[in-house]
Amino acid sequence: MEKKNLGALVSGRGSNLQSIMDACAAGKIPARVAVVISDYSEAYALERARQSGITAVAVNPSDYPDKAAYEQYIVQVLQEHGVHLVCLAGYMRLVGATLLDAFTGRIMNIHPALLPAFPGLHGQEQAWRYGVKYSGCTVHFVDGGMDTGPIILQAVVPVYDDDTADTLADRILEQEHRIYPEAVRLYCEDKLIVEGRKVRIWT
Repeated sequence: MEKKNLGALVSGRGSNLQSIMDACAAGKIPARVAVVISDYSEAYALERARQSGITAVAVNPSDYPDKAAYEQYIVQVLQEHGVHLVCLAGYMRLVGATLLDAFTGRIMNIHPALLPAFPGLHGQEQAWRYGVKYSGCTVHFVDGGMDTGPIILQAVVPVYDDDTADTLADRILEQEHRIYPEAVRLYCEDKLIVEGRKVRIWT
């Protein structure tokens, strides 16, 4: 099976990016991370990419007249690197129409809650404050909404009585690092079939 090229959009430390890079390097995913792009030049995720010999690009949104122009440059970089799948790994911006149109059905995200519950920022803390007994994480395809795309995989994490928002977030992150590479693998092996809102896994 021919290896696919992955592109990652990041804003922060990039621990989920690292889990995907590690899985690719170990041969668990038939793909390679071809380029990592950040909207923040100081994001540690860029350093992770450089340390692995991967092209790392900082794109400052304020250098562009509008969101469409900013995203058009990102699309250009992704296409120059032959990217098949775009992985959002802690990317803190809502993806706009320009990027969605260029990579329809080919953008994936990880969210630290069991969608559709607790979308948006700080999903772990939202769940903890609400008092749920179970939380978790969700890998989904990206559409024009806020964490509203078709769900690929989810992992459930129990919430303990002595949990804080931080301890819960740490345990959720462990599961993020497990299911995100798995979802990417399934995509790269052409095992994901999207039927409306449902994603079937072909085995």
